[in-house]
Amino acid sequence: MADQLGFSLEKAPEEIDESQAAELPPQPMTIAELNRQIRDVIEGDFKKIWVRGEISNFKPHSSGHFYFSLKDETSQIGAIMFRGQTTRLKFKPANGMEVFARGKVTVYEPRGQYSLNCESMEPVGAGALQRKFEELKAKLQAEGLFDQAKKRELPPFPRHIGIVTSPTGAAIQDILNVLNRRFPGARITVSAAVVQGDAAAASIVKAIELINKVQDVDVLIIGRGGGSIEDMWCFNDEKVARAIAGSRIPTISAVGHEIDFTIADFVADLRAPTPSAAAELVCKNATETCQYVQTLKKRIIQAFQQQILHFKRDVANFTSRLVDPQRYLQDLALRADELTSRLENAIVRYFEVRRNEVELALQKMGTPRER
Repeated sequence: MADQLGFSLEKAPEEIDESQAAELPPQPMTIAELNRQIRDVIEGDFKKIWVRGEISNFKPHSSGHFYFSLKDETSQIGAIMFRGQTTRLKFKPANGMEVFARGKVTVYEPRGQYSLNCESMEPVGAGALQRKFEELKAKLQAEGLFDQAKKRELPPFPRHIGIVTSPTGAAIQDILNVLNRRFPGARITVSAAVVQGDAAAASIVKAIELINKVQDVDVLIIGRGGGSIEDMWCFNDEKVARAIAGSRIPTISAVGHEIDFTIADFVADLRAPTPSAAAELVCKNATETCQYVQTLKKRIIQAFQQQILHFKRDVANFTSRLVDPQRYLQDLALRADELTSRLENAIVRYFEVRRNEVELALQKMGTPRER
């Protein structure tokens, strides 16, 4: 207790008599030692805790850290959230917003100030919804509704595109603008649904069932624009999730913004970060496709031209090596004439030799040769 009061004694109180106690000078602590002990006490007693309060004096630093205060009707406490945690937030903090914050109480020794080091934070009202979200997610995942093996490939060139969303919201306009620009020849059918409020879940289920009765729909976009977690909660409904999983048409979930995740995203065959992105994913750009076809056409023509040129070179090479048949016959005729002449000459010489031999034999026999 003496240390916490700011001084220490060299001996235990029972070892010092009353006459000596008055003569001993106090041994003061340094401020750093005092703050360190306060830090050890506070940080040792307060582990990770949840607090509820209103944000005030909110200052996002260029480093990415958030500095702010949390207050209620009578008190406040300084708070900080470091960059590693701020990037995980699914909402933008602002002054006057009531939140649940989870973190550790820490002491900044150089100033002797204590504050709440926030590790996570969510708006008041989102906590119960988040727990429901996690429970349903775990349930459906255990049933295999999120299995990648069940995900279907989207058709590369859908001729008929279905959309389940509000016919008056901004999402439908974004989707139609992209589709008309990228693939104006596509047929589009909108199955209208309420996408916010108590009646939204049942309306979305009915819209999915209706569009599935249209036989030639190739792909289905289901979604809405951004909003609060309460606004988009209908896409975390179990009946909606099972309707998406049971759709015979390949589905794209396009709910909210890129940072928003719903149960529909996990159940659908493909998740798009926004409704506009879903429209871009669902079909190829018609102009790009035509350009690609033209490029392939040019490559095929060039390949044929190269092959024909190669064949022409081969023919020329073979032609140069081929003997003219007429010339060949002429050569044979000349050779035949030459051989005939040589044969005739050989025959003549043969008979002359034989005749000479006969005459010589007759002379030796003394018989004159008849002329």
